[in-house]
This record gives sequence, structure tokens and C-alpha cells, in this order.
Amino acid sequence: MRDDFVYLASASPRRRALLEQIGVPFEVRVPEIDETLGPGEPPESYVKRLSEAKAEAVWADTAAAPRPVIAADTTVVLDRRVLGKPRDADEAIAMLESLSGRTHLVMTAVTVRGAGGASSLVNVSEVRFRPTTDEERRAYCETGEPFDKAGGYGIQGFGAVFVEHLSGSYSGVMGLPLCETALLLERAGVRGWWSRGRARA
Repeated sequence: MRDDFVYLASASPRRRALLEQIGVPFEVRVPEIDETLGPGEPPESYVKRLSEAKAEAVWADTAAAPRPVIAADTTVVLDRRVLGKPRDADEAIAMLESLSGRTHLVMTAVTVRGAGGASSLVNVSEVRFRPTTDEERRAYCETGEPFDKAGGYGIQGFGAVFVEHLSGSYSGVMGLPLCETALLLERAGVRGWWSRGRARA
């Protein structure tokens, strides 16, 4: 492991791939937090709270070897209703049916916790599904892809065939908005290739 790594507070292979995409070395530390939605809690507040809680949990756990911590949380929102990860095929099919032919929001909060404290940003993207059939939804569930993803689909996987339009951040819909992540890393003193390039300009 390089000396300039950060901690990634996530087991998500998608977030790992996105950090690798922008050349940020990291070590995975998976926090355990309660992800229960609070009564009447707005979706944007919910994802921000969970992102911050994940970052703080890893920061506290790694105090003997402190490094900046990156954490994120993603949720799908339809009619102000939070669609989390489906518990089974029936719930996944119901979620996919509710998204069929409609536009929904994907909210991803990213937090970077460093020695100077924590900073967070929330990315909000709009995604429109084309109309889907019951046969398609059931076939998609048989791939196993929906079950670890908010809203029951992955835009980077088989679920991409349902996405008719995206307005916002593709990486944010995947689970880690890279523009916001880079800005927060720079605030925490982590100099990526983008900040070095700007310094030379």
C-alpha cells in the first residue's frame, strides 16, 4: 500500500472501481451503522446523515493510523419515497414496476473526513426508465443484480437497458460522484492529479 492512501468506508465494488478510475489509492474499511430511515426524514438528509456516520465510524476506528476517509450513501427516490435495497425478488419486482416509464431521483451523498473535520456534498441526478414488462423485470431479478442496489437496479450493469435518460452524474448514480469526491479530497489536503494540474496552470 502506498503512503498516500485514503480509507474507503464501503464494501461496494462499484465505489472501489470509481476510485481506481481517478487514481486514488485506498484501503477498504467497512463500517457498521444503523441505516434505518428516520420518521419523516427527508431523503437528502438521510443519505447525508448515513454518509457522515460511515465516515465518522471509520475515522474513529483508525485513529491510531489516521488517513482521510471517503464514505458515501446512495438512495433512489420516487415521489419522495425512499427505495432502498430490496429484501427479496418480490420487493425488487415491485420496485422495478414502480419505476417503469417514470422519472426518479438518485441521491448520493459523499463525505470526506480528515483531521480538520468532515465535509459532505450531495449529488442529485434524474433517471428516467423506459416502460418495462413483467417478463423483463423477472428476468432481471434472475441475474441477481438488483439485490444489493438501492432501487433494485444498477446503471452500470444489466439494468442499463432500462435507462432511457439520465440528467446528472453517471458516477453519482453508480454510487460515488467523482466531481464532488475530488473537490472534497482536495479540501482535506489530498492532492490528486487534477489539483496538481491546476497548480501548474
